[in-house]
Amino acid sequence: MTIAIESFQRAAVPRVDQHRLWQSLMDLARLGATAKGGVNRQAMTELDRQARDLFIQWCRAEGCEIRIDAIGNLFARRPGRDPQAAVVMTGSHIDTQPTGGKFDGCYGVMAGLEVLRSLNQHGIQTRAPIEVVVWSNEEGCRFAPCMMGSGVFTGQLELDEMLARCDADGVSVAEALQAIGYAGSDSVSPDQVQAYFEAHIEQGPILEDCDTTIGVVLGALGQKWFDLVLTGVEAHAGPTPMHLRKDALLGAAELVQAVNRIAETHQPDARGTVGYLNVHPGSRNVIPGRVEMSIDLRHLCSERLEAMVADVRLAVGEVAQRRSLGHTLTPTADFAPQPFAEPCIEAVRDAARELGLSHMDIVSGAGHDAIFVGRIAPAAMIFVPCEGGISHNEIENASAEHLAAGCDVLLRAMLRAAGVVES
Repeated sequence: MTIAIESFQRAAVPRVDQHRLWQSLMDLARLGATAKGGVNRQAMTELDRQARDLFIQWCRAEGCEIRIDAIGNLFARRPGRDPQAAVVMTGSHIDTQPTGGKFDGCYGVMAGLEVLRSLNQHGIQTRAPIEVVVWSNEEGCRFAPCMMGSGVFTGQLELDEMLARCDADGVSVAEALQAIGYAGSDSVSPDQVQAYFEAHIEQGPILEDCDTTIGVVLGALGQKWFDLVLTGVEAHAGPTPMHLRKDALLGAAELVQAVNRIAETHQPDARGTVGYLNVHPGSRNVIPGRVEMSIDLRHLCSERLEAMVADVRLAVGEVAQRRSLGHTLTPTADFAPQPFAEPCIEAVRDAARELGLSHMDIVSGAGHDAIFVGRIAPAAMIFVPCEGGISHNEIENASAEHLAAGCDVLLRAMLRAAGVVES
C-alpha cells in the first residue's frame, strides 16, 4: 500500500489548543494516580476500564464512531468525505507500568483526540476518515508480551494465543477483557490503513540534550539478545598466581568492554549493552569459576546489526581462548529493524519545518505500536522531549509547549495524508 499525499492550504491549518491537550492528559492521569505524581493503570484492570470509558465519552462528544475488536483495541473514527477512502490513523496506549508516568503512550492518544477536536472546532473536513486508536496492553507488564494489541491487529501475534495468556494470578487476557467489558467483536481490517502516525515522548535524552523540539523518527532499532555463559575454574584467591588462573569474571569484564567498543564502532544508531551479570560462587576470596551475562545489540540497519553479532562472536571466542574459558552463547531474542515509510517521515519533517520548529532525525530504541503497524502500512513517529530523558518512572515529565508542538506536527502530517476538502 502507498500513501496518498494530498495538497492543501497549509496556511489555513489551525494550531491545536495547548491548554485543552494538557488538561486532557491531566484528567486521564487522575485514573491510577500515585503519591509520587505518576500513574499505575495496568492493562485490563478496573482503572483501565475507567480510562477507556473516559476516552469513549470524549470521542462520542466529537461525533466519532466507536469500534472494539477481539483483543480490546479501541478505534474512534471521524468520517471523511470519501467513505471508500482508506483511513489515516493515529494513536498509542493508555495502560501504564506499575510505576509509570503521565505521558508515555497517553500523550499519543490525547494528541489524537486533540486532532479530532481541532478539526471539529475549525470545521475542517477531510477526504479520508481520521481514526484514533487505543492499543490494548502495550506495556506488557501484566500480560506478556508487550505491544499485544497492535501485534494481533497486524497479524504479528495470534489472537487465540494472546487471549489465553495469564497474569501472575492466573487471570487470562480473555477473562480480564470480559471483566472490564472490553471483549469486543467488531471487525477492523488492517488493510484499510492508508497511513499511521504516532506521537510520543522520546523516552530518552537526545532531544533535550540537543535543545530540539521535534524528533523525526526514521525507524525503530532491530534487536538481538544473547545469554552468554563463561566457565573457568574456582580457586583460592591467595595461593593461585595470576598467570595460572581461569577467571571467568575477568573474561566477562573484557567482554563488557568489547560489547561497548563494538557498538561505538558501528555508529550511527548502534547500541550495545550488558545489563545482567551473575557471578558464581560470589565469594570475595574465591576466583569466579562461572559467569552468566546478557548481551543486547541494536541497530537500525540489518546488515550492521549482523556485523555487530559477528564481531561479538569473534570477541567471545578470542577472550575464551586467551583466558582458557569454556563458553556458550545462546540467542534469546531477535527483532528485525523497522524503518518507517519515507512519505510519512517527510510529512512529519515538512510539518515541523512549516511550523518553524527545531527538528532532527532520530531513531527509536524502544518498542512502540508503530513498529508493528509499520509492517503492514506506511507509518512514522513524532518524538518530543521528556525531562531528563526519564520514562517508565513516576517522575516522567514533559512541557506543555513541547507536547502541543508535537500535536501541531501530528495534525499537519495527518491532514497531508488525509486531504482537506475545500469548502
